[in-house]
Amino acid sequence: MQAETFDTVILGAGAAGMMCAIHAASRGGRVLVVDHARSPGEKIRISGGGRCNFTNTGTTPRNFLSANPHFAKSALGRYTPRDFITLVEKHGITYHEKTLGQLFCDHSAKDIIAMLLNEMARMGCEVRLATTLEGIEKAEDGFSVTLGGDGAARIQCRHFVVACGGKSIPKMGATGFGYQIADQFGLAVTDTRAALVPLTFGEDVLAGFREIAGVAADARVSCGKMAFDEALLFTHRGLSGPAILQISSYWREKHPIRIAFLPKDDVFAALVASKRENGRRSVANALSEILPKRLASHLAETHGWSGTMGETTDKKLASIAATIQGWEVFPIGSEGYRTAEVTLGGVDTAGLNSRTMETKAIEGLYFIGEVVDVTGWLGGYNFQWAWASGWAAGTAIAERQA
Repeated sequence: MQAETFDTVILGAGAAGMMCAIHAASRGGRVLVVDHARSPGEKIRISGGGRCNFTNTGTTPRNFLSANPHFAKSALGRYTPRDFITLVEKHGITYHEKTLGQLFCDHSAKDIIAMLLNEMARMGCEVRLATTLEGIEKAEDGFSVTLGGDGAARIQCRHFVVACGGKSIPKMGATGFGYQIADQFGLAVTDTRAALVPLTFGEDVLAGFREIAGVAADARVSCGKMAFDEALLFTHRGLSGPAILQISSYWREKHPIRIAFLPKDDVFAALVASKRENGRRSVANALSEILPKRLASHLAETHGWSGTMGETTDKKLASIAATIQGWEVFPIGSEGYRTAEVTLGGVDTAGLNSRTMETKAIEGLYFIGEVVDVTGWLGGYNFQWAWASGWAAGTAIAERQA
């Protein structure tokens, strides 16, 4: 089989891979994007409830976890949310801010996929779907690549970019294959775990949670020094909702999380006022005036808060308020990669150039996006890392072709 020649081969037709392709081809380089899926941008398509939370206007390096918290600064500083918004506006895609700087498409996440495919087509990029990487070896002037599936071929390329993501959402085809490539070429991979994921509990706690499954409440959820003020949701399996997904990236086994309902309110003052207004109402009924009714009943039953408000001393009310704003629960695990939005950890940034995303030891080999040990908070941050790291690698490749 005659080997085909490309300047750049990119493994992964996701957010980072497609962004990289656009910029790698911007100065005439021949670029091939390969993915084992039958459609490009599958994680984009399902993100944000089908509307794609494509960036966050408040993005800073502080919104990311990494063994090296400084690594992401270069890419994020040079390709900003405003840069991606400009591209979105150029294609006439309308969008809105939902909350906390999170931008969503008005119409569909498919608009973002179409935008990226149009930009790739304009730059002359080739895409081969339902195509697998069967092998890659370092060659004298780049890499020898063997592809299988619908796009089977032998290929020679100067640059090879790994953009195939992490292990999260395996039903979308995620495998962690990128870590195997890193290992093949001698790059370290940090410990990985499911992140932005619902937390699960033992049966003793879960029995109570099942009774209030579907109840949502605003809360401050903390673990150690990290805390997030967003909604949480009780489910049949444990706890979910934005606040829980956020803290899951910081939680570790055998540690509690602390839940503070009504974090901005003076709950004790509210309970004292309620007692003075009507001392005959039950504690549970009084709590239902400031919390969802089913949650109020659950907390009262769980902690033995019985009797009327008039019978409850102010000292006891202070204790109740402290529990409502400092409820400790011990998760036993998470729902894992099946429902995790991202993978925490990845290719060790110590082996990568933060400006170009190229490996320090092997010229022409790049790692971008989720496969790298840079993990964002919930709310569009991981997409911004995909755009920024893809841009950084693609721009560096294009500059070599100038």
